[in-house]
Amino acid sequence: MTKFIDPAGITGYHAHIYYAEDSRARAARIRELIESNFKVVMGRWRDMPVGPHPQAMYQVAFGTDEFSRIVPWLMLNREGLTVLVHPETGDAYTDHAVNPLWLGEKLQLNVEMLRNLPKG
Repeated sequence: MTKFIDPAGITGYHAHIYYAEDSRARAARIRELIESNFKVVMGRWRDMPVGPHPQAMYQVAFGTDEFSRIVPWLMLNREGLTVLVHPETGDAYTDHAVNPLWLGEKLQLNVEMLRNLPKG
């Protein structure tokens, strides 16, 4: 029998906006619009790969109540950039490797580094 997971366990979401040197200006434009139009917590610019992320990016953290506003907006306004959206459940490996939503190109994450992180 399949075990279903209750979405009520999702405490929030992260969107990772990926960019390259030649697309940083687009990423900055998107960042400004996100900050001024949504209830979010913006992460730092990461101009080098960090953690499981294979290229430069910044993180956007938002609550479950903001998902239905920001994700459709990103679908239509990502300006060709790749965006990873994943839930926050306390299980970083599963959030990134099993349950992500990709907008644009699906990148190869280094998820093995997340496998042994403490859950919770």
